[in-house]
Formats: sequence, structure tokens, C-alpha cells
Amino acid sequence: MDHSPPPLPPSSSPVARAFHLERFRDYLALEAGNSRHTVASYLRDITRLSEYATTRGAKAPEQLSAAQLREFIYFLKDLGLAPTTIRRQISAIRTYFKFLVGEGIAARDPSERIESPKQWRTLPTVLTVAEVEKLLDAPNTNEPLAMRDVALLEFAYATGVRVSELVALKLQDILFSEGVARVFGKGAKERLVPVGRRALGAVSSYAREIRPTLDRGKTRGFLFLNARGTPLSRVGAWGIIKAHSRRAGLVKRVTPHTLRHTFATHLLEGGADLRAVQEMLGHADLSTTQLYTHVDRDYLRTVHKSYHPRA
Repeated sequence: MDHSPPPLPPSSSPVARAFHLERFRDYLALEAGNSRHTVASYLRDITRLSEYATTRGAKAPEQLSAAQLREFIYFLKDLGLAPTTIRRQISAIRTYFKFLVGEGIAARDPSERIESPKQWRTLPTVLTVAEVEKLLDAPNTNEPLAMRDVALLEFAYATGVRVSELVALKLQDILFSEGVARVFGKGAKERLVPVGRRALGAVSSYAREIRPTLDRGKTRGFLFLNARGTPLSRVGAWGIIKAHSRRAGLVKRVTPHTLRHTFATHLLEGGADLRAVQEMLGHADLSTTQLYTHVDRDYLRTVHKSYHPRA
């Protein structure tokens, strides 16, 4: 068994030094005696916090206030992370400040007053990877529209798009050769989102074999059509997801937004970069748009391929 401490993120070495990440890693592994998995998770969580803090003007951990820590936790909640992920992030922050105070790096612990997700009423439902697999396997292949439903479910989970963006997709927006989709978000803002192999294959099969049989000249180029040959509505997309969730035997309430939250959680749980996920989600929060530099599509594809369960 490998007992060596996990490596530090190479992309954040200046931040790693300023926020004492190497010392924190050694503290977790050697003094606190945590498992390699816990060390890696906590290190990833605090790297995420330190990068966020830097964008907020805090150049060292002792400059962080309780209010900034709360903002960070709510930022993660807005991204749609699972409650268990946020609870672990809070646990990591508390452990981190205990270490900082113990080492004399920080004089106070601002993490004492962070509220826990169990006090939040509106936390999103997030599916496990196994539950997603059940949902994606639910369409009955003997039914005529099953191929469309598979394409819709796979695409929604692969991209994390909003339901309004999903039904607004046009055939020309899927750039098969590049493995990305052109998505128009709030305020008609365009972004490019990577699409994994499984979803691209499902969309390609639907577009080639089923969509032409539905097209009665009233599609206006939209990708997803209903049985009448007109563009699928938001309610229609909602109904497809709900029906297959029931068929899959899922007890959780599953909506298009559930798949968006699940997409974000699975990528970040796997270790994906926060700003890359932010870019893929097309987050329009004005307080964060200036903080994230433009991420090129090759990098986004690499992140998606590395961390998405079905890429």
C-alpha cells in the first residue's frame, strides 16, 4: 500500500506556498494520521478554497474572514454540489484552520461560525453515479422515441445544461468533429461545452435515425422534437426525465436541474478545476464572472474527459 502523501496540485504552486498547502498535507498525513484518500480530498478542498480566496483578494489564509468563508460555501452550493461534498469541504476548512492556529500561522479561527448544509432547506438533489447509470439505461429500446430519450438524458448529464438551453439546441449547434456543443445561455450568451463520447454517440444516432422520421417541416432546426414533429418544450423535456426516473426506480425527485447539479458534483468530486466547471455551467453570477479567466476549449475537453464518469 502506498503511504506517501498525495502530490500537490502543480498548477497552483504560488497559491500552494502562500496557503501552506505542503505543510497542511504533511500535517494531515503524518500528525493527524489520515488516510491517503482523506488527505487527497482535504488537500483538493483547501486548494479550491485558496484559489477562490486569491480571486477575492486574500493573499494568505490569515486574511480570510468568516464572511468570506460563508460566501465560499454558498458559492459551492450555487454550483450545485451535493450536501455531502459541502459538508466535507466545511470539515476540511475547520481542520485547516485548526492546523493554522496550532502552527501559529493564524491567530484566530474564522471557520467556527460556518453553518452546515443540514440547516439549509433548498439543497439540490444529486444522483450517485450508479443512479445516473440506472436512469440512462431506463428507456425501453423497443419504443419508437427511446433513442431520442437516450440522447436527451445522455446530453443533459454530459453537459450540465439548463433545461431552457437543452430544448433550444439546434442540430447545427452540435459540433461532432470537435466534441463540443454551442449553448446559448441567459442573455443569449454563447458558450462551448464539451460533450463526452457516449452522449455524442447517442445524439448522432438519434439525429441520423429518428429525428428525420419526426421532422414534418416545423422543426425550425431544433435538435429535440416531440412525437408531433415540433420542437420539444421545457415541460416535455421535464416529462421525459421524470418518466424515466420513475421507470428506473429512483426514489429521489429527479428534474432537469438535478442532472445539472449532478454534473457539477461528479466533476468536482473527481478533482476537476473549479473555474473549468464554472465555465461549463455558464454561471452568470455577476460577483464571479470577472474572477474566472477564459478557459480554452481544449482545456475544457481535457477536464471533461478526465473527470466526467461517462466521457
